[in-house]
Amino acid sequence: MLVCEGLKKTYQGKCVVDGLSFEVKKGEVFALLGSNGAGKTTTIKMILGLVRIDEGKVEIEDGVKVGYSPETPYFPPFLSGREVLWYYGRIQGMGKEELKKEISYLLELVGLDEDRTKIKQYSKGMLQRLALAQALLGDPELLILDEPTAGLDALGRAEMMGLIKRLKEEGRTIVVNSHILSDMERVCDRGIIMKNGKLLRTWTKSELGHEETLEQLFLLTVGGVA
Repeated sequence: MLVCEGLKKTYQGKCVVDGLSFEVKKGEVFALLGSNGAGKTTTIKMILGLVRIDEGKVEIEDGVKVGYSPETPYFPPFLSGREVLWYYGRIQGMGKEELKKEISYLLELVGLDEDRTKIKQYSKGMLQRLALAQALLGDPELLILDEPTAGLDALGRAEMMGLIKRLKEEGRTIVVNSHILSDMERVCDRGIIMKNGKLLRTWTKSELGHEETLEQLFLLTVGGVA
């Protein structure tokens, strides 16, 4: 569904993504892993067309809709969650009746229900939930989630991972970036580990046995720590 080939991006003389290639298969949850500064968010922005690609190319299957949840979601503080979804849905050209039904479904899905609290009163967890709902507007087949559990407590993380599992069961393809490796081990089928913009290795869930966790694999790959 998604192919990245030889991606390269340089900022002010510093190469932040260097010859990165990988592919994501339909219906899987795929993880982008790496320490801070590894180039994960820049890679996501190149996939989305938010950042110009210096070299390489991104190919997304024809006709596939893409939904995106940013690492630090920002919505107008004077709006409610329902109003935010209405705004973004109308931008997409969704009809009013269709949008009303979808907003109610999405708010319930992410646990915000009919909440009319203004965004300025939202907790970090509520913002992340709303960002996911916004990403799901228009029923996209491909979801790209940048740090969807950032700032969430253990319960919030568990609920978000449950939502990702549910979305996978619905047949969606998901690319996710997170520093919480235990969460990624639970929900992801495959992934890559990056360092300084380069691909160090790919991994699959089936490779992880009872004696090796994703965290151990990551530490060994990135830092040489067994």
